[in-house]
Amino acid sequence: MVDVALLEKNIGVSFIKKELLLEALTHRSYLNENPKWGVSHNERLEFLGDAVLELVITEDLFLKYKDHDEGKLTSLRSALVNYQILARVAQGLQVGKFIFLSAGEAKDTGRAREVILANTLEAIVGAIHLDRGYGIAKKFIDAYVFTHIDEVIQAGLYKDPKSYLQEVIQERMRVTPTYRVLDERGPDHRRVFKIGVFFGDKFIAEGEGLSKQDGEIRAAEHALKELNIEE
Repeated sequence: MVDVALLEKNIGVSFIKKELLLEALTHRSYLNENPKWGVSHNERLEFLGDAVLELVITEDLFLKYKDHDEGKLTSLRSALVNYQILARVAQGLQVGKFIFLSAGEAKDTGRAREVILANTLEAIVGAIHLDRGYGIAKKFIDAYVFTHIDEVIQAGLYKDPKSYLQEVIQERMRVTPTYRVLDERGPDHRRVFKIGVFFGDKFIAEGEGLSKQDGEIRAAEHALKELNIEE
């Protein structure tokens, strides 16, 4: 069993089931080189953590900004759970030192590295929720993610392409843009997602990214260009 005590100290959470934290730190690529590793990869925990993170941030925004409508709250939430902010949070907690990656993935830099860090942070949230409950998971999210809300507002980070497209289309057409996965390619640990943006059932544009969120942002950028809407 690998000692995760230092990471537990960094994140302020002591796990009852240490294997849950190990699973949260295990990238799929690591299992390709270490098939006898004792835990699964972290994608299921990432799925759970994403939902917990979104719920906590939604509740926090709902209570803090009582004069904002759902469109503005959605934009703020999207900016807060953006992979770049989550990656920065993970970097601040030194999560990268503890991620189990293949030799090839360990060399990644730039956006690919940020996506890995962000996904791992979501998996850690999922692990905290399972091991210590919603209250502790919320405390963690409030301490390390929601604290970026002032930065998001002051820098206008909520006006990202996806949020801006939603704001404009809700105002003009009274519909909310939706996103669907059109295609996936590449190995499981390095998927490329092709995402389409739709207004109702009408296809508008598509984009690609190393995560679904990244693909959605690229699709929104292309939709803004297609519709000749300037940010």
